Formats: sequence, structure tokens, C-alpha cells
Amino acid sequence: MKAIILAAGYATRLYPITLDIPKPLIMVGEKLMVEHILSKIEEVDEVSDVFIITNDKFYQKFVEWSKDFKYSKPLKILNDGTKSNEDRLGAIGDIHFVVEKEKINDDLMVIAGDNLFEFSLADLTEFFKNKNASVVAVYDLVEKEKLAKKFGVVELDENSRVIGFEEKPEHPKTSLTSTACYIFTKKGLGLLERCIRENKKPDNLGDFIKWLSEREHMYGFVFKERWFDIGGHEQLEEVRKIYGEKEKVK
Repeated sequence: MKAIILAAGYATRLYPITLDIPKPLIMVGEKLMVEHILSKIEEVDEVSDVFIITNDKFYQKFVEWSKDFKYSKPLKILNDGTKSNEDRLGAIGDIHFVVEKEKINDDLMVIAGDNLFEFSLADLTEFFKNKNASVVAVYDLVEKEKLAKKFGVVELDENSRVIGFEEKPEHPKTSLTSTACYIFTKKGLGLLERCIRENKKPDNLGDFIKWLSEREHMYGFVFKERWFDIGGHEQLEEVRKIYGEKEKVK
């Protein structure tokens, strides 16, 4: 299994902090955001290689950081060549870029570089192996109102199979939100190019989740641990406070 961390966004909602620093290289507690994610991936024995895909603006920042970062798995920084928010490839475009460039023909873990979470990726991987199908980590927000216009909403059947997906719906059908943590089977990943072709230029990963779940079995791994989607200043301050307190407890 290979792993990709998506870090090619421009994080305009976090300006001016992210004018010169990519969001995943922002400090949260005693680690950079991306280092928290890499620590989680490190627990998964099945992952052999990790790729961080960024853009031309921040590529050198990641390269400089990686020179001093000690990691137990091979880690490679890739540049998708984009220079602004206007010409970005989007999540699906960046996954496709890495798959093509690195000739990935394997199961693939995909994690957004601005998501922090407390569940175990080893548990997600075990769930993936048991289901023998692509999976998405799903968080129950409990209150459906919090979902409106914010997240992708997932419907699961009694066997945890994804039977419905809506991106930022006005009236959510469930309180289950799709997080930016996925594992795609080699077969499912092989359908990515077809999805791109049929949908012209899909951007959000939710577009692929919806498309893929309508064509083959896909399952939702529901976790109860905390999850943080760091979109703007308010979420960043909240997570810094929480992770700062966690470090003090240690």
C-alpha cells in the first residue's frame, strides 16, 4: 500500500498566515500539522511509501522541511506545477498526478494535509482489509444542522456500505460526515481516470466517492475519536488550544 498526503492547496481562508507558509507546515502543539499525520501513517505497517503532493509555490518549503525530518518510511515530495488557487488541480487532479508520475499500481491511502484526527489509521486499514473494498473514514457530528453547506454527507446501510453521498447538502439526510481519509483498492483506483473523463474535471474527492460508490461496494469506517477540519482561523485556534493542552498533559 502507498499513501498520499494532499498538500497542494493555497489555504486562502488562512491568509495572511498562509501567504508564505503552506497550511500543513503550520505548527500545532509541538509538531507541524503534516507531522501529526505522518505519525499516524507510521503506525500502518502495510504502507511502504508516502508521497506529499504540493504546488510550485510551496514545493521548496516542503523540500527544506523534509531534509531535517526523520521518518521510518520512504518519503517523497512532489510538485504538481500549479502556481495559484486559480490553476490548482484539485484533490482528484493531484491524486491522478501522483498515480501517473509514480506509476502507482497498488492500494492507496489518501489523507488531506489539513485534517487532524485521533482515530487509528491501523484500525482503518484493518477495516479496509476485512471489507476487501475501498473505504472512507466517517465521523458522526450528531447534529445534522452542523453539516449543512459544510461537509460531504454519507448514508450507510446496516453493513456500513456507502449507499448515498451528497456534497454540502442544504438538507442533510444523516449526521455522518465524510472526512478526508480514504483507502482505495487497486481496482477502485484504476477507475479514477474514467471518473475524470466522464465528469470533465471533478475537483472535490467527494465527487469520486459518490461516483465510485455507485459503481462498486464502498464502506464507511465510523469512528468516535475527535476529528478537526482546519479550514479557517477559528478552527486553527481551536485545534492549537486542544493540541497544546494535550502536550502539557504529557
